Amino acid sequence: MDNRRAFIKKMGWATGSLSLLGTTNILGFQNPLLWRKPIRVKGKVLSNKKGLPKVVVSDGETVVLTDKNGNFDFVSASKQSFVFVSLPSGFQINQLENGSAAFFKPLDLNKSTNELLFQLQPTPQSDDKHNLLLLADPQIQNEYEVEQLLNTATPDVIQTIKELNDPNTFGVGCGDLVYDRLHLLEDYNKSIRAMDIPFFQVVGNHDMDFLDSRTDAVSTRTFNSHFGPSYYSFNRGEIHYVILDDVFFTGTKREYIGYLTENQLAWLEKDLRYIEAGQTVVLCAHIPIFHVKNKTYLYELLSPFKTHILSGHTHRINHYFEENCHEHVVGAVCGAWWSGPICVDGTPNGYGVYQINGSDLSWYYKSVGKDKSHQFRFYQRGVHPEFPNLCCLNIWNWDPNWSISWYENGERKFHVRNIKTTDPLSTALHLGEKLPERRPWAEPAVTDHMFFFEPSEMDKITIEVTDGFGNTFIETVSPDA
Repeated sequence: MDNRRAFIKKMGWATGSLSLLGTTNILGFQNPLLWRKPIRVKGKVLSNKKGLPKVVVSDGETVVLTDKNGNFDFVSASKQSFVFVSLPSGFQINQLENGSAAFFKPLDLNKSTNELLFQLQPTPQSDDKHNLLLLADPQIQNEYEVEQLLNTATPDVIQTIKELNDPNTFGVGCGDLVYDRLHLLEDYNKSIRAMDIPFFQVVGNHDMDFLDSRTDAVSTRTFNSHFGPSYYSFNRGEIHYVILDDVFFTGTKREYIGYLTENQLAWLEKDLRYIEAGQTVVLCAHIPIFHVKNKTYLYELLSPFKTHILSGHTHRINHYFEENCHEHVVGAVCGAWWSGPICVDGTPNGYGVYQINGSDLSWYYKSVGKDKSHQFRFYQRGVHPEFPNLCCLNIWNWDPNWSISWYENGERKFHVRNIKTTDPLSTALHLGEKLPERRPWAEPAVTDHMFFFEPSEMDKITIEVTDGFGNTFIETVSPDA
């Protein structure tokens, strides 16, 4: 049975991959490994027919600034076949027909010289304040999951966008946009178009051409045909954004590791030279950088800056603090692979909402189908089998800046123990060879955002949880059944 599943999975993936090969010319994408000759790239960045000076232009290897008239001119020998503008602050994010951001031009590798024109339009209002929606792991694999994405998750995101009511809102698809069936990128694009905001895309391990690739270097060609380069940068307000590809295909079946190639690190080192020390950098990658093999070198490059790293991949929430970086590992849109309402750590299916004001970020996790105030789940005494005398909370987006208390007879109490363990609902839904029914290999995961306390024997207590930005979430509950 396992061999049959693997065969069907493989055949479905291969069919999806082949069906997209004919669409790669939409962006003029060509296999960069077929190209060995350097190409001269020259062009102009314009706004309202005037050249824009000091705009960063790159091919993923060379990084240059436009001159006072908006001109650029360099020789490209990059393994990428795109040239992109590191979109400056104060300019609108243009969109491709598929809804994703248009910030790049494909190179014609058959020509010795490429002439490129980038035309930018100012934003109608300052983008110093803006909003970012981070959608990690939509990970659709079949018609049922496409329906869940389009008819359940997407309307929730659309409603959040309406509530934010900000023309400077944009999104990031943080990888695993599909689940190996690359032809379903067309359905993913339907979701993005419906949201009606520009999206920047991150490549995930399930978005790659694994079956017919020998090396990592050619493993993103289908992704590139839809969305352009795999790594790049752009600016909004006072924030410098960086997108990286940290999924490294080892060349063996579907094996990969979290790893950053020298090409990316060398490019990023050049890119960051144009950013002032102390500025806020927001970096997006699929695999948490905390788990990347050569992360130390990335941390060194980011050390002059205040950095937030946004990632996904694990289908759970974690916050890591390393060097000068705060990493936000965000829960999955698909939860435990569309098998129910939660991720493996008990976090609801959902996405991250980041609100930026100048150089400061605030954030919350938005659960699909719930109000944004839904930030924790309470369990009565004895529900967790390991702690029969205790009540517990799962505060999924918790970090050390949160506070927790409860009230008995008007008296506020703070004694709460943080214990690494599993979430009771996740255990009920996921534990065992036959659960969950759709994905029986999904198992409950130990998490660091479970909290335990022992109230008196009372009919009602009030739980009060406050995040790092002073937002308080209150629920009155019965501690006992």
